[in-house]
This record gives sequence, C-alpha cells and structure tokens, in this order.
Amino acid sequence: MNVRPVLVNFWMITLFLAASCGEPSPSRKVPRQQESLAQEKDYLSIVISLDTLPSDQFWKTVRREDSLLSLRPDSNSNPFFHYFRARILLKQDYPDSAMAQLEKMRGERADSNVSLLREYTILDYNSRNNMMVEGELMQKILAAMKKAERLQSPVTYRFYDLMAKAYYQNENESESLEYAERHFRSHPFNTHPVVMQRHYDVSYLLAHGMDDFDKMMLYNSLARKLAIHTGDSVAIARTYDSEAMVLDKRGEFAKSLACSKIYVDFLERTNRIHELAYNNLATSFNHNRLPDSAIKYYHKAMALAKSKANTKQTPIYYKGLVEAYKLKGDMKNAVEALDSAYGIEVRNIRKIEAVKFADIHEKYDAEKKDRDIADLSSRNALNERIINQQRWTLGLATMVFLGIVGFLYFLYRQVKLNERNKLLQSENERLLMEQKLLQVQLNPHFIFNSIANLQSLVASGDTKESVRYLSVFSGLLRNVLEQSRRDFILLNEEIDSLENYLQLQQMRYAGLFDYEISVAEGICPGELLIPPMLIQPFVENSIEHGFRNISYKGMLTIRFEVKDERLTINVADNGQGIIDKRSGVQKKQSLAQAILKERIQVLFKSDCQRARFDIENKAGAGGRGVTVHIILPVIKD
Repeated sequence: MNVRPVLVNFWMITLFLAASCGEPSPSRKVPRQQESLAQEKDYLSIVISLDTLPSDQFWKTVRREDSLLSLRPDSNSNPFFHYFRARILLKQDYPDSAMAQLEKMRGERADSNVSLLREYTILDYNSRNNMMVEGELMQKILAAMKKAERLQSPVTYRFYDLMAKAYYQNENESESLEYAERHFRSHPFNTHPVVMQRHYDVSYLLAHGMDDFDKMMLYNSLARKLAIHTGDSVAIARTYDSEAMVLDKRGEFAKSLACSKIYVDFLERTNRIHELAYNNLATSFNHNRLPDSAIKYYHKAMALAKSKANTKQTPIYYKGLVEAYKLKGDMKNAVEALDSAYGIEVRNIRKIEAVKFADIHEKYDAEKKDRDIADLSSRNALNERIINQQRWTLGLATMVFLGIVGFLYFLYRQVKLNERNKLLQSENERLLMEQKLLQVQLNPHFIFNSIANLQSLVASGDTKESVRYLSVFSGLLRNVLEQSRRDFILLNEEIDSLENYLQLQQMRYAGLFDYEISVAEGICPGELLIPPMLIQPFVENSIEHGFRNISYKGMLTIRFEVKDERLTINVADNGQGIIDKRSGVQKKQSLAQAILKERIQVLFKSDCQRARFDIENKAGAGGRGVTVHIILPVIKD
C-alpha cells in the first residue's frame, strides 16, 4: 500500500478535522440566554481546543458557534464569526466565498492573534492545493512562523504543523518530522489523547517515508500504549498493521505475518474488513512462501473490492497472484493473472484518457460559447480568438498523436516482455531436465560400485558378513532411490546416507580406516538443503583410492560449516593422494566427479547462484591425502 497518499489524507482529516461526510446544517435560532453567553466566550481558546475533538464533534461545535454568532447584532464586526463561516464554506467546497470571509476577519492589529490565525488559514489552504510548496509560498510560511514565535502567540504551534506539511509535500521527510515534533511539544493540549494519538500516527508515517525502522517502532509502540490506555480497540488493531509493515521491511516475514493476522482477525470480527487488509495479509503469506494461503486472500480481496459500488479496479491483487502462482510453479495461472493485471491497467489508462478527452471537449465548448458572446461586442476579438483556438487545436492534436504513439509503444513493449518471459520459462524447464538426467547418470555409478563391494565379500566366503552387508545395502539403496527423485534433500538425510555407506565400507575393509562426521555449531541439519548423492563420490574415492596400499590406518573426516552465507563441506583423508603414473601422479578425473561438476553447474545456474568444488592434493606438498572443498549457496527448507 502506498504510504504517501495515506499520510496526506491523514493530515487533511486530523489537522483540519474535516472528515465529516455531511454538509454543515443551516443556522438555527437559539435562546436569548445562550446569545448573551456567546458574547463572553474566549473564541481563540475554543478554536485551539477544536484539535482535541473527533471529527463529528468538531463540525458540530463549528456549526454551533456559527449559529450563535450569527444571532448577534455585531456579528459582522466579530472576526471569529467570519472564521467559523469560512471553515464551513471550505467544507462545502466554496473556496472563493471562504476567502472573502477571511478577508473580513481583521484583528485590531496586524500582529494580533486573530491576524495570525487568519494568515495561517489562508496559507494552509494555499499549500493544500499544490503538489509541492513553491519557494515564494514557503517564504511566506516561514515569515509568518517567525512572527508568531517573536510574539509568543498561542497559535505558533499551528505554523510548526504547516511547516511540517510543507516539507512533506516537498519530499523532505526528515525536516517534516522535526517540525512535527516541535508542533507537538508546543501544542497547548499535547497531553490530550486525541492530540497524542495524531502525533504518534503522523510521526510513524514520516519515519516510514525515511525508512527509519527504529523510529517507526518507537512511535508505533507509543501509539499502542496510548490506545490501550484509552481503550481504543480500533487504534490498537491499527498498530499491529503498522508493526507488520516494519517487520516486513526488515525481512522478518514470519513476525510480519503474525501481526497481519491479528489485524485482519480484528477487522473481520468487528465487520470493518477492507480489501487492502486482505491484500497485505496475502502479501505476507507470499513473503513467507505460503502461496496457497496467499492465493486465498488475494481472491478474498478481489471479491470484496468487486462487491463495493463505484470501486475502481486495480491490478495490485493480480500482481500478487502472479508471485503466488510462480512460487507454486503454476506458470499457467501466473500468466493468466498477469494478463488480467495488464488488462486492468490498460482499461484504467483508457478511462483516464476518456476523462481527459471529456474535460478537453467541455473546455472547448466553453471557449466556443465565449467566442460567440465576444462576437456580439467585437469582430476583432473574435478573429483573435479564432487564431488562438487554431494554435490550441494544433497543440492538442500533437499531444494526442504523441499520446497514441506512446501508448502503442507501451503495448509493443508489453508483447516483447511476454515473449521474453516465455523464452526464459522454457530455458528454465530445459535446465531442470538436464539436471534430472545428470542425477540419473550418477545413481547407476553408485549402485555398480556398491555391488562390487558385495562381490568382494561373497568371494571372501564370509556368508554371515555378506548377508549383513546385503541387508544394510538394501536399506541404503532404498534411501538413495527415494532421494534421487528430488532435487534437494535435508542435510541430516545426507548425513544418514553417508553414515550407512561408511559402515558398509568398514564392513568390507575391516580395520582399514576410521571416519568422523562433524557439523559446525549454529547449523541446523534439519533446515539446510543440499543436492542428494553430492558427497558420496568423494568419500568413495578416498576409500577406494586414497586408503589402498597404505601401511597405516586411514582417517576420513567430513565437516559442514556456514561461512559468508555459503555452506562449506570439507572431505579430507590422510591417504596416498592422487598418483600420476607417468611421474607418480595419476591425474585422472573419475566419472562421478565429471557428472557432479556438470550437475552443480546445471542445478544452480537457473537461480544465478554460485557453487563449485575444488580438490586439493596434499601429497604433492609433502603431506598426506586429499581434501575436497565443496561450496554451495545456503538453501533452507
């Protein structure tokens, strides 16, 4: 969800307390006793205290004071009568009439509090109606703020708030947050729950714009404590939504999902649910790689949006569905969702263009009427306007032409992107098929060597040991065949298979070697994933070639470590090393190693990940044995 429009709307609601949907009621007569009391009121204090009222009470108070003042014979000379009337006119979207009322709102002196309140209201209106606050208007706001500070006016805090909004509109969140803090500290009612809640919410959203997670959590925590203290269940639930946003940006997706569930559960229980809440929950499921739940809530969001009248269609839900279906590997539905999102975007663009065209047509009709009226007074004026209209039509035609060209180019780019995505999808499927074929090549190699071991035992005449070996081998073979159907298995499964294989080899070569398998501290073998049958060929080489014809007992060590987000596997032995027959070292690469090298390249190429293995022959450096370093990306279940 886009935060910036939310923050602007929030300011419009809480700063001006203008969230009421109904129009102000007309003036009504009040008893004469109330009129006499109205004359004695401190209206500046009433205006300041309006900040502590909810929106419905705010407008009720404004209408009441307007009605009371309208009954006074000196109402036109009372500046606050014009102030309240201007507020009502602004609410009714009559800005010209409102400005006329503010012009009548004159204090006794140019530096009085009444004049400052009038100046603030005008500056506030002018800044609200611009996307950015231009330099000239910014200078006026700054000068008015300094004047209020110099006079120590009770309305100074409002100019701090005006500066905060101006900096925000100019996309300077850090300065905006500083003035928001000054506004809160100087507010006469800064201990009131409504004022405090507003400050915490605005500060949170400003910190969100700066990606300052610490400040976001601080203000959200303060807002939650205040909401709990006042018993505002809606505000409490909203803090969980805010916390979910922070946790999601931090990458703590599980915690973010929990907070989103709390928020959605509250909205459903209180019948306040809206489609954006479902969308955010579905996005949290996507980030937690739970595509089925994500798909469910994206569909709920779309159904809720469709059930509301006059709701503009948005492609955001379909874009989320694209990611969810991609996680499932359901590319058919992903493409369908992408087509739906694209269709909605095209329809929205066409609607915007239609509205623009209607506006242009309406403006053209208005100008034509003006030309007809002008023709009655002056033929020369008519001719001049015809020339101007021709220039305008030419410029408009040029803009429409450029718009059409741009739109066609956009469609062309979309078609090309779709074709490219299909090619990438086909390439990924081809790579996965190659990886499967390489893995299938490796399994017969392992089975052949294991049966060779069984032949050796049978030839030795040890029937009991042969039967035991065959029993253990059948169990190992079953595990290997089951694992061969998967691209990745858990690390603890790979370790169990290695244990079984090493025990079989020790049965075959009694007393030839010992082994040790260790896992570094901090690694959870039940979470990490590695390709199956990745380490066994190197272990087999150490036993079959490294420990053959040595006069001492061999030692094989296998260690698993995680360094720099990479899984490092070291397979080391103290055997005779790699011997070449010409000069003493046989640099022959085994078939299993060649297959493994191709398999690693194919398996990790599709995800743009790096993986490799290196063989270090320590015999050539005066040492013993061989060490194999296997480096893989960390992949968790």
